[in-house]
Amino acid sequence: MTAMQPARICVDLHLHTLHSGDCHTSLEAIIAAVQRRGLGAIAVTDHNRLGGALALRHIAPFPVIVGEEIKTAEGEILAYYLEEEIPKGLSLEETIARVRAQGGLLSVSHPFDRSRGGVLKREALLRIVDQLDMIEVFNSRCFFSDENTQALEFANAHGLPGTGGSDAHIPAELGNAYIEMPPFRNKEEFLAGVRVGKVYGKRSSPLVHVASTVSKFRKRLGI
Repeated sequence: MTAMQPARICVDLHLHTLHSGDCHTSLEAIIAAVQRRGLGAIAVTDHNRLGGALALRHIAPFPVIVGEEIKTAEGEILAYYLEEEIPKGLSLEETIARVRAQGGLLSVSHPFDRSRGGVLKREALLRIVDQLDMIEVFNSRCFFSDENTQALEFANAHGLPGTGGSDAHIPAELGNAYIEMPPFRNKEEFLAGVRVGKVYGKRSSPLVHVASTVSKFRKRLGI
């Protein structure tokens, strides 16, 4: 660490761009929001898409982890440090194998959320728990606080490091949850930092889901 580097940075590990089917946030708006919130790095995790993360990595003045929120046949998982897009709809095991083939890291988003579809059932989560590198223990879009509490308890019970993510679909949400951790230059340093990081977060207003629904319909209509 150089004298100019901070001892720790705040990293939002779950957010979306206009490359997701339910989001209209431009890459430029994300850059502005990250700088406004004082985040040191982010992970872009579009739904079943990698283009936004790859593009933002090239233009952002801060580190961008290329990630993907992948909808498997049994529910969603989060993958970090990818270079090739993984298609949706594959089996859970095939999806994990493709992430590992790229040297990617594995997590699960909002594992105990009761209010939205696409969440892995507990049986599936238990089946893959030994293959996870981390798990999301605070998601700002969870309606109920106990859902994040359950995620934290699950992480502690299984010896998994926890992460935080705003799940932002509009700029105002970005940074509502994050992990405070040491700066990192590569995947290995990132994972080591997650293990000693501390998660902070607040839940976003339920109204943010309206924005996502509007974006979804606008895209379907080609607006």
